[in-house]
Order: sequence, then structure tokens, then C-alpha cells
Amino acid sequence: MKPSQKGLMRIVRATGNSIRGFRAAWKSEAAVRQDCLLALVLIPLALWLTADATERALLILPVFILLIVELLNSAIEATVDRISPDLHELSGKAKDIASAAVMFSLLLIGVMWTLILWPQLRTWLG
Repeated sequence: MKPSQKGLMRIVRATGNSIRGFRAAWKSEAAVRQDCLLALVLIPLALWLTADATERALLILPVFILLIVELLNSAIEATVDRISPDLHELSGKAKDIASAAVMFSLLLIGVMWTLILWPQLRTWLG
């Protein structure tokens, strides 16, 4: 077991680990890249479409939830593949459940954006 880091050095190392993990996910997972591109579109759009800080937060928050869930999904897939590349019912189940979490994150974005922007959309359409 390695000696525990304390203070600022622990934060620096943890940040390095996080950056390395994100780079690995970016390189190996198309879904991570796609979700990041979606975030690059949706976050500025949320800032442009709404003037209210609460509405902006409610539009942006589920985008970050999607990114978090997608990274966790990728970690689960990597762990399952590390344990065994063989097809196994429980391996498939773990991957499917993680994938379902991503799907619900995407649904959350759709619901939040519809609920918040629907009144404005009705006004714009006349």
C-alpha cells in the first residue's frame, strides 16, 4: 500500500489522475466524445436561450450529469472487460444497466429542456 498523501500534494495527484482518466476515456470511448460535443453545443445554447440564472442552471446541470454518468459507464465497461473478455450473463447485465443510466441521463436532458423552454418556444411560434 502506498503512503497516504496529505494536503495540497494529494489534491495535485488526484487532479492528475482525473485528467489522465478523462484523456483515456476521450481516446477510447466514442460516446464520451459525442457527449462532450453535445455539451459544447448545449451549454452555450442554455446561456443564450435563458436570462434567468435558475433556468440556466437547470438546463446545464443535466448535461454535466450525462458526462458524469457516461464516464462511470465507461469505467464499468473497462472493469468488466478487464475481469474477463468472455461473454457472461452478469457482465452483460452490468454493462446494460450502466447503459440504461446513460439513457436516463439523456432523457433527463430532454425533459428539463422541454419543460423550461416550452413556454418560450410557444411564444416564438406564435
